[in-house]
Amino acid sequence: MSAEREGQSNMTAKAAAEQRSQRRTRVRWVMAWLAFAGLTIAYVDRANLSVAMPYMTKELNIDPALTGLILGSFFWTYSLFQIPMGWMVDRFGSRIMYAAAVAWWSVCTAATMFVRGAGSLIGLRMMLGVGEAAAFPACTKLVERWFPSHERGTASGIYDSGARGGTLLATPLVTALIAWLGWRGSFLVTGLLGLIWVAFWLKMYRDPRRHPKVNAAELAHIEAGQFQHTAADTDPDQNAPQLRWRDLFRYRTVWGMALGFSCQSFVIYFFITWFPSYLVDERGFSLLKLGLLGTVPAIVAFIGNFVGGWASDALVRRGHSLTFARKSCIVGGMLVSSLIGLAAVVESSTVALLLLSVSFGGVTFATSSIVTLPADIAPRAARSWASSIQGIQNAVSNLAGVVSPVLIGLIYGSTGSFVIGLIVAGAVALLGCLVYIFVVGEIAPLEVKSSTTATTP
Repeated sequence: MSAEREGQSNMTAKAAAEQRSQRRTRVRWVMAWLAFAGLTIAYVDRANLSVAMPYMTKELNIDPALTGLILGSFFWTYSLFQIPMGWMVDRFGSRIMYAAAVAWWSVCTAATMFVRGAGSLIGLRMMLGVGEAAAFPACTKLVERWFPSHERGTASGIYDSGARGGTLLATPLVTALIAWLGWRGSFLVTGLLGLIWVAFWLKMYRDPRRHPKVNAAELAHIEAGQFQHTAADTDPDQNAPQLRWRDLFRYRTVWGMALGFSCQSFVIYFFITWFPSYLVDERGFSLLKLGLLGTVPAIVAFIGNFVGGWASDALVRRGHSLTFARKSCIVGGMLVSSLIGLAAVVESSTVALLLLSVSFGGVTFATSSIVTLPADIAPRAARSWASSIQGIQNAVSNLAGVVSPVLIGLIYGSTGSFVIGLIVAGAVALLGCLVYIFVVGEIAPLEVKSSTTATTP
């Protein structure tokens, strides 16, 4: 018997030695860039209508008031379905849900070429929102499965930058497609892009333990730096503690994250909605100047995503706690984003654009760590619920995102100026700093309390 044990020990030691000498594969980064591509397509499809709308209004007899209703209809279902889509990703896994979501919204995008009026257009936009609601929860689950804690910020920064990349790409791409194929053809082509991505995703994506390209060294690297939950999305460990989905709402940290993310959304939605109008109406930018300089903040924001995730992970690698690494980057980025209020009162348009660029970069710097938090705090339970936590914070934050352009628009309409609206946005950013400092607790897996356990999640 002792000889058998000695033989097993020698085999284990040999396997460990081979693992150490093996050059680590980097499949996890391919997965992160696949997620980036999916979100880029999501934001191109989301922005396609905004670019095409001027060409659609006359043909479809859509007045300005109805245009606003159509553009906003996406967010009704996008916000409403964040929580159920998060639950479904936790239940069925990223591979199935991300593929199904992209296929769904790509078909909805392509089908827009057949619309004949406002009713069908609103319906398709609402269906688009249902599909895109699964994107961020699916990416969160991917990061949780594929990355150790000290690389999750960088991975989250990569996939989240797809939002900025898609927004930057949408205008030139869709404009070129409209010039070539007309507005109906532009929806067909962008819809087909998503279906092509689905084919690549299904061929390439597996969980780390099931992926044929992942070697033992990379798998050990991934799992050594993770809070372990289950071996696969759809294979829960029944010996692990059970946590009911509804009990996620009992944790102060979950609500703090949702409130803090709402403050982020309040600021970022200004750049998504009112920013071009601000430069033209308040700062007197010509169309040419808007085209040349108006993209500068978006470029800074795109870079901010990468730098924010990298900085957070670098702090972890240098021995700082996960709490310090994530919160310092979030609070620092939100503090910088509050410069949006200062931009409102400076006289120089150049200085204002510079401050707005830094503000946008600051908010995306923070975002990389914000979207990493659900994977960081997912409880050690039979099912981690990371995607559900992401869905909760996204649902609440998108409500704030809807309120932001409406409130700023009301202030602008009543005062004839953006000054008060931007000062309010700066104050909300500072409120976000306080929320992450004092409301959000330690960045560690949520403790599964005995009062929240049950036989089924």
